Amino acid sequence: MTAPTAHENSGIAKAAPPKKPDRPVRKPTLAHRAEYYTMRATISALRAMSWDAACSFGEKLGELGYRPLGIRKRVVERQIAAAFPDLSPEAVVNLARESYRHLGRTFIEAALLDKLGKNGLQELVETVEGWEEVEDVMSKGKGAVMVTGHIGNWELAGAYVAARGIPLDAIVRGMANPLFDAWINHTREEIGMTVVHDSEAVRRTPRSLRAGRAVAFVADQGVMGLASTFVPFFGRPAKTPRGAAVFALRFEVPVIFVVALRKPNGRYRIVVERIEARRTGDMDRDVDAIVTTFTEHLEKWVRAVPAQYFWQHRRWKRQPPDTPPELRDPAA
Repeated sequence: MTAPTAHENSGIAKAAPPKKPDRPVRKPTLAHRAEYYTMRATISALRAMSWDAACSFGEKLGELGYRPLGIRKRVVERQIAAAFPDLSPEAVVNLARESYRHLGRTFIEAALLDKLGKNGLQELVETVEGWEEVEDVMSKGKGAVMVTGHIGNWELAGAYVAARGIPLDAIVRGMANPLFDAWINHTREEIGMTVVHDSEAVRRTPRSLRAGRAVAFVADQGVMGLASTFVPFFGRPAKTPRGAAVFALRFEVPVIFVVALRKPNGRYRIVVERIEARRTGDMDRDVDAIVTTFTEHLEKWVRAVPAQYFWQHRRWKRQPPDTPPELRDPAA
């Protein structure tokens, strides 16, 4: 199906985005400036190309990261081999190379999304499955918790939801380069998302949900300082953030799992799946059940399109101390 334009979603009430508080901005270093202006010059050159040519360049750039540069090559190959033990060494190498090509293309697509505009973005999406779940949840005026993982093009997934007229807050982590951080957040807002730094999520999310907005989390990286739980991912315990599940239970809204998967022709398939936030009276168990369920959804899609997952991140870096040796981080 062809994605409808934003005006076809007039039945969904739009809530004004909450006012963003001022946050201290880190002063960029000379290295930050050099990195940023080099990146901006590259993107400016890519804007002069056709979309397909720019994306092809991104794939080639990504492949350079695998070979000859070898950036996190060992991590990627070991994690893929652990997730898919039946693959031959040659198949692992081929899948790893494809994952770098995908990552390079995804970066370029994300950098150029504002060039497409909302209409162009929706035209890039070829099929949409389950959108009625979003409309049903948002029609109730209670907001929604949306979750995705680092699969396909997660930036495009959020941009597409916003382009369809859904008032969306995207919870994001700050980047090391403050200039690049400010630029990518501006790009996100240009295509309709309201950016919320993860340090502000606890305060901002309740306000947004009460206003009937959707709040989106990329919830497959357990990091220090964020409330997390350990759930199985490809059979190994993986530290996974709990925030999305906690908010869904507190505000009695379902979790909407969304992925944007690239098809062989370069266009996208959006899949929406609903996860009910069930209450049993045991908050910790209920939160863990939701986190486990959306991680199962993510694993299902990673198995379907393994080259489109972000294997460059050490997914099993943080595990319980009593993890059996055979289930420990394969990239350690």
